[in-house]
Amino acid sequence: MAGFFSKIFGGGKKENNLESVVEETLNGILEKGGFDLSYELNIEKKEEITEVKIEFSGNDEALLKDYKGQLMDAFQLIIKRVTQHHFADVQTNVLVDCGGFREESEAALIERAEHLKKIAIEQGKSVYYRALPPKERKVVHQYLAQDGRVKSRSLGDGLYKKIKIFPAKNAAVEGAEVEEK
Repeated sequence: MAGFFSKIFGGGKKENNLESVVEETLNGILEKGGFDLSYELNIEKKEEITEVKIEFSGNDEALLKDYKGQLMDAFQLIIKRVTQHHFADVQTNVLVDCGGFREESEAALIERAEHLKKIAIEQGKSVYYRALPPKERKVVHQYLAQDGRVKSRSLGDGLYKKIKIFPAKNAAVEGAEVEEK
């Protein structure tokens, strides 16, 4: 067991190949954790960033998707830290998914944001999205930024913050001008 963790967090020789380091780490975690999972690894170099995409499948998929994908997030964090440790000069983005979970989750966030956006526009007042972690807030803010009729802002302290969705002042003026014509 100590050999596995020394490979992740240092000690021993460092590998030269990103793919072999990621595979060795994933295989070690899956073996030590007793997971019945397999994975497909795709590493792509895009300009200055290397994208590491891992798609899991197998009998333990439900474990990865449970609790809003927290285990997937943990895998993603570990792989990100390992790549940073072994390849400090390489900027990597790591994305771990299982059975389209990330896409489904994002679609649900956007659907709720669309509903709240309509309420904000129709009633002309602020509405609030429940407290969300940073990556989910980013999805909502990016979606709402595409519509100039509303604006959004994160409110609160700590990791989880609410999102305030409110009508943009310019949009209210433009809407009144359109009605007059």
